[in-house]
Amino acid sequence: MSESAGEKSDLIEKVIRINRVAKVVKGGRRFSFSALVVVGDAKGRVGCSLGKANEVTEAIRKGIEGATKAMKPVVIEGRTIPYQTIGRFGASRVVMKPCEPGRGIIASGPVRAIMEALGIHDISAKNLGSNNPHNVVKATLFALYQLKSFEEIAERRGVPVERLRGAMAG
Repeated sequence: MSESAGEKSDLIEKVIRINRVAKVVKGGRRFSFSALVVVGDAKGRVGCSLGKANEVTEAIRKGIEGATKAMKPVVIEGRTIPYQTIGRFGASRVVMKPCEPGRGIIASGPVRAIMEALGIHDISAKNLGSNNPHNVVKATLFALYQLKSFEEIAERRGVPVERLRGAMAG
């Protein structure tokens, strides 16, 4: 039990959005809540989940639990991503570009939360299309999960890593 508690303290938990839903019943309105949550370890693993419950705290707890189970590794090159990528989900598109050290995270709320949880410090991102937080989060994670390391790409293509890095930088 103490091992899982120690592991949980290392995780960064970000609540992106809380939504209240009303259901009209005979006695009046019944409210329930959904919480969109992102969890990361700041070392290259991140996941997201939607928790639903009749109380806000319970919805957040369920979201954190689901996001922790859904965590996947992402390729990080130093403090940023290896190359430019575009994520698409629904009507949302997210364009992400690597930046030089010290530039910071230039991104909207949902993308910023993901980058902070992931441990990326220098990146520039732009939302195109829909700004729906659910779709923006899914588009961002889809793009991040598709990233490959320079070593992996160079091995697949049969070229030296230095040549690949030079071509991607220029």
